[in-house]
Amino acid sequence: SVTGVQTCALPILLAITMAIVSCGENKHHHEETTAVPLTKADTLYEEIMQLHDAVMPKMGKVRGARDYAQQLIDSIGKLPAKSKAASQSYTAELEALAKSLNTADVEMDNWMMAFNMDSLANDPAKRAEYFTEEKLKVIKVKEAVLGGLAKADSLFKK
Repeated sequence: SVTGVQTCALPILLAITMAIVSCGENKHHHEETTAVPLTKADTLYEEIMQLHDAVMPKMGKVRGARDYAQQLIDSIGKLPAKSKAASQSYTAELEALAKSLNTADVEMDNWMMAFNMDSLANDPAKRAEYFTEEKLKVIKVKEAVLGGLAKADSLFKK
């Protein structure tokens, strides 16, 4: 009878569903474990990306601070000679700041353009060396960005 077939099919359907769900869970569990860095290069790559991700959102502030420093320099340049002379030291600090912020911006762009996350994929040792060098570069960029923004905060309060 139809009811007998449905009754017999139900346990089979449940078994198939459980097998599919179970495989899906195992696959998901496997994906979680493969997200953990497995090699030195993987670890270095993750560290590089963390450094990049910490600094990249600040690049708009870097450009804004650079532009603001330039606006202040331009405004001081329009002052009478006596006021300009009195502001000479501050103008020099603003010029140095604008230059360092521009350098930080250019360094970040250059680093991002040159960075090759797939570099030396077939040579784990050389890949780790490459990522070690790239990590040092991005640390330098991070220091330039954070240092420039700290200097901007200090100078703009004057």
